[in-house]
This record gives sequence, C-alpha cells and structure tokens, in this order.
Amino acid sequence: MSLRVVIVGGVAGGMSTATRLRRLDETATITVIERSGHVSYANCGLPYFVGGVIEDEHDLLLQTPEGLFDRFRLDVRVDTEVVDIDARNHKVTTRSTVDGRTGSIGYDKLVLSPGAVAVRPPIPGFERVRVLRTVEDAERLAADVTGRPRSAVIIGAGFIGLETAENLARNSIAVTVVEAVDQVLTPLDPELAILVAAELTSHGVVVETGVAVAEVTESGITLADGRAIPGELVVGSIGVRPDVRLAEMAGLALSAKGGIAVNEVNLTSDGDIYAVGDAVEKEDWVGGGGSLIALANIANRQGRRVADHICGLPTCARPSLGTAIVKVFDLTAATTGWNEKRLLAAGRRYRAIHSHPMSHASYYPGAQPMSCKLLFDPDDGAILGAQAVGKEGVDKRIDVIATAITGGITADELADLELAYAPPFSSAKDPVNMLGYMAENVRTGACDVVEYDELGALAEAGWTVIDVRTDREHAQGAIPGSLSLPLDQLREDLDGAKGPFVVYCEVGQRGHTATSLLHELGIDARNLDGGYRTWIAADAARQQRPNRLVDMAL
Repeated sequence: MSLRVVIVGGVAGGMSTATRLRRLDETATITVIERSGHVSYANCGLPYFVGGVIEDEHDLLLQTPEGLFDRFRLDVRVDTEVVDIDARNHKVTTRSTVDGRTGSIGYDKLVLSPGAVAVRPPIPGFERVRVLRTVEDAERLAADVTGRPRSAVIIGAGFIGLETAENLARNSIAVTVVEAVDQVLTPLDPELAILVAAELTSHGVVVETGVAVAEVTESGITLADGRAIPGELVVGSIGVRPDVRLAEMAGLALSAKGGIAVNEVNLTSDGDIYAVGDAVEKEDWVGGGGSLIALANIANRQGRRVADHICGLPTCARPSLGTAIVKVFDLTAATTGWNEKRLLAAGRRYRAIHSHPMSHASYYPGAQPMSCKLLFDPDDGAILGAQAVGKEGVDKRIDVIATAITGGITADELADLELAYAPPFSSAKDPVNMLGYMAENVRTGACDVVEYDELGALAEAGWTVIDVRTDREHAQGAIPGSLSLPLDQLREDLDGAKGPFVVYCEVGQRGHTATSLLHELGIDARNLDGGYRTWIAADAARQQRPNRLVDMAL
C-alpha cells in the first residue's frame, strides 16, 4: 500500500515538501490543501506587483495545480481549508471556500505549512486597513493604486512596509510611514537604520517614528499624540505571528514563543505530524533556544528535510541566522545574526566595529560607499552578527559573513578569506577582509577603540577629542568641542600635549594611524570606531532626524 501524505499549506514549505517527496517516492499519494486560490507563488514579490514593477500577475505564480499534477502527479486542492484534524484516526476534514462542500482525507503522515498571519491590533477603525500577505491581498491593493489615491499611510516600518512605501511613492502617492518604536527596520541598530530613514526622506516619504497609531479614520489615521495624518489608503505592516490554528486543532504542543514546537527533524509532539515554515519555532544560531524567523529560504530547507525524513533518509536541522535583505529606493540594507540591541538585552559580551568602505576600488568609476557593522565575541572571536547599508555590494558582503558564521570562521579570520578581486567588483582588501583586520586589531589590543556612545563620558572625564582630518573637513562638520589637528601635521602640532586623546577622522582609518603614532610617542589615545560618519549617524538616530543625513554620502 502506498504511503499517504497530506500537506496543509503550499507556497515555500509545503510545496518544497511535496515536490521533494515525489522525487524520492513515485508511489506515494500526495495531497496538498491550500485555502487560498494559489498554491505556489512568489510572496516576496507582492509589493513590486502592487507598484507595477512586476506588471503581469502571472509572473508571481510559480506553479499551478494543473502543472503540478502533470509533472509530479500531486493532488492539489486550492480554495480548500482544513476545518478539523483527527490525529488519533489520522484524518483531516476539509471544506471548500467556494461552495462550502466538506470532505475527509486519511493520511499516514501529515505536514502542516500554514505560514503566518498579519498582526491586526485592536486599533479602532483597523478593519479598513489593507495587509499584504497573499496574491489576493496584492490584487486588492493594486486595484486601490489604480484608483490613484493621493495619499497613503504605512503602519509599520519593517521589510514589507518599506518595500510597500517605495512602490506606492513611485506611483506619485504621498506616503507617510508610521512606526511605534524609535527607528525603522528594527533588525538594524539605530546608527544604520537612520540611513534607511534618510533614504526614505530623500524620496519624499514622511517618516514618523516613536509614535503609535491611536485610530484609523475614513481620511487617514490619528496618532497617539493627537496629530492627524491623511491617508486615502492605509496599509498595515505591523508584523506577523505564527498561524497555529491547525496545531491547536490537532492538539499539538506549542513553543514558549507561540510557534509550533518541533524537534530536529521538524516532527511535532505527534509522531506522524510534521510542521514547517513561518508557523514553526526555529533554533537560533547565535544564542541557541527558540526563535520565530519568517523567511522563505528556511521554509524551503525545512520542507526538503521533512521529505527526506519521511522517506528514511538521514537528515539534520541547522540553526537559523535570520539573514535578510531589503531594497529601499536606491539603498540596500542587510543583516545576519544578532544586532547590538539583542546582545545587550541578553547580557552577552561583545565588541562592535564600524567601517565605511567603497563597494569596489575607489579609482574605478561607479564605486559607492557602504556602512558596515560587525559584532563579535571579544574572547574567542566568534561572529555574532553583521549589518550593512549601501547602494551597491551590500548583498555579497552580508552573504559572505553569513557563510563565515555557518562555517565557524572567526572575526579575525575574515582577514584571510580569499575573495574575488578586480577593480569593477571589489578592492584588493575587500570590505569583509577589512572588518577582519579591524577585529584583529581590537582583539589583540593593537587598536583601542571608543564607541560613539562612550564619547560623552570620556570628554567629561578629561579626555580631549581631536579631529585628524583636514581643516577643511573639520570646518564642514565636526564633533562639537573637538580640536582640529590634521594627521599630516600631528607630530609638529602636539606642542607637548600629554593627552589623553580620543582621535577621530571621517571613517576611522586615519584615526587608527594617528592613534598608533600617539602611542609611539607615549601619549594615551583611543580611536573613535567608525569615525565621524558613524558618530553623525548615531547622533541623528538619537534625535530622530533622518533629514540631517539626506545631503550626506553614506
């Protein structure tokens, strides 16, 4: 008798399970149940369909039920929802969302891939807010855009929210992004997130952070501080939560964070029921324990592993890093691992370094600046996380660092990675290599750095802040109270000064040279990590003033 497998939910996790399973077992009976009208689609492309970048809706549809039957002999039932799971008798009850007809299907193995659902908070009037999770959601929102609304409000400044804001703004809609916390893109630390806010501002998007929405009205929203923001169109992008309705129906255990609890092969508390995708709690790579990470590539990986396990192949789970990337107008922001806020909250020891390299050799035309941040353990050099923001080259640097974390490469060892180099693509010392050199300097004590948030306390303690850039650079913008002592004249201009000094330049490189020189002269000195560029971004983030950075290169 052939194995009967029922998969509830399509898209990444469910369809990866189904197609991998068919490749491994031609005789299995595989049924896929999907409550929406589309079983396999590119949900990450939905904001770009709304904005018209992807013009044809069919380009979002990766597979159809007919195509899946022809190629894989899968029984795919769309517009069908599971209304009951009888785990004891291995049976699911279904109902058509079109005509209400019910039926039942027996299974030997059941795979749940219900995904996540958009958070809809109890804000008065929120029922008129659009969300963007499914093709049907995108169709409704795209229809709204064709009606040419003059204004729109995006509630929530996460990845999908900012992608939606960009695509609406490109359709000549006046867009306001409202975020209850004090920055956009919370996976980034504030001094990098402010660069993304500045990019939004430079393209006419109004950014309101640190303020909650009190009410959704017919003409827009009302903020908690009483201000009214116009919005003929209001889109909610507050976040998602695991859809655990099916798990509760089957009597399965949930995790402490509210996801479906699974073991290393994605088995639930029922030995014949698996769960994959956004509804499942994953093991976290950096801190261990559980984490709710909603990413398509993780769902795809889990689906493949489940199919392998069902067919008796050896398989093992890998912890998740949460590597993610987003395009916001002409800027790219990416992250992997933990950010500084999370490390602080967990009480984890770490060091942070900032750099501002060019995307490729500066002498080759088209080089673009980036802002990078690396977080690592000061004792063993283990990489704990990284972030980068820039117009070009961000993706490959974060991917390299994510791969390094997975491979157990330390922060110091980034310096030794042999990465492809030619002037149009990189520099002889790639930005990833440079982070490795900087980490090595910090861990060996070759360079004693000061973080931007330590500067005030050191100044109060009697440290003198000196700017070793040129006098012209100093005049164009400098840290208040700092003295201009250009590097090339530093030996002659010290006039017997004894320090101690906090040294800074534009991005930290000249500051490192000056600090080394002062040490050789017996003067106590520390270099400001990331230089003036990191300091001014951090200062703008503290004051929530992205417009301060609009006219400034990253």
